[in-house]
Amino acid sequence: MKKRITLLTLVLIVALALSACSGKSNETASNDNGEQTANSETTQAEKSQEDELETTVVRWNYGTSGNVLVTIAQKMGYFEEEGITLEIVQGTENADAMQLLSSGKVDVVSNAGTSNPLQQIASGVDLTIFGGHMVQGCMPVIAPAGTEWNGVQDLIGKKFACNPAYFAFTGAIMDLGYDDPLSAVEWVTYDSYNDALAAVVKGEVDYALMGTGQNYSVNNMDEVEIVTYQGDVMPNYSCCRLVAQTNFVKNNPNTIKAILRALIRAQQYYEANKEECVKLQAESIGTTEEYVAAYMLNDHYIVHVDPLRNSVIRAWNILDKTGFLSDQAKEINIEDHINTELYESALKEVEEKYSKEDQEFYDRMTQFFEENDL
Repeated sequence: MKKRITLLTLVLIVALALSACSGKSNETASNDNGEQTANSETTQAEKSQEDELETTVVRWNYGTSGNVLVTIAQKMGYFEEEGITLEIVQGTENADAMQLLSSGKVDVVSNAGTSNPLQQIASGVDLTIFGGHMVQGCMPVIAPAGTEWNGVQDLIGKKFACNPAYFAFTGAIMDLGYDDPLSAVEWVTYDSYNDALAAVVKGEVDYALMGTGQNYSVNNMDEVEIVTYQGDVMPNYSCCRLVAQTNFVKNNPNTIKAILRALIRAQQYYEANKEECVKLQAESIGTTEEYVAAYMLNDHYIVHVDPLRNSVIRAWNILDKTGFLSDQAKEINIEDHINTELYESALKEVEEKYSKEDQEFYDRMTQFFEENDL
């Protein structure tokens, strides 16, 4: 009898022990799973916080000529998907745009060229170039009909209606071996491209540089002809850069990347649908499709979101050598005012998400970055 009681007791002890072990094991598993879930949620929350936009409303100036990539990004909802709302602030001239930017009345300027922001930086305004609009504007050089063109050397000793701050020409002339391009050519400046056009027609100058928007008119004139384009004189010279105050870029990196992602997607759409984009841009700036097609469907018109670091540095050096930067420029490292990291990061992020739509496009974008920024 005692043996039976003892045996029964042992069975109960073992059962209780097993039950206790089983209970402890289940409790541990529950805690482990709970910790893993919590850790996962924490990581997602941290990542979400890291990617959160610092600013959702961006005040933007693109002048009267518009910006086709901005137009597309707005029309296709790319900015909206990124959580960005643009507040367009008008300005009539490049100088107006830079004044708006330096005074803090706009956050981003996209159509004020390259010379203007570089001259602002040289004078002590703390700006950063973080992307681009046009690599090359479709800017024709015109002359009286029948004029033969052999190259930039044809400008030597001639009257050229062009602001010598357009570094593509002074740089190309220095490449010919002229140390002082300002003396090698008789530079004549006018208040508008229309005045410069009239000067060619009247025979007051030999050549004149026209703006991108003059392509339609000069292509329909018998008195003048296009002899070359600024992009032929200096390929990838850097036309219009994306510029902001340095503090805005530093304080809003996620917002800047969101802008760039939207514009990169817009560039992909533009390159795949140029005919449609002609219509979109004509509607955006309130003009005819023929007017827009005259430059947008010309191979010399190249838009690109890339910061174009190497070309910007080249432009800075040319402007410095030709005296268009203040003496303070000697103490400034222009590379400190070019941010390529945010663009590179944005390109990788948008490629990961959308490369299946057009892998060739993203391969070209990566190659372009490697050639022009590294």
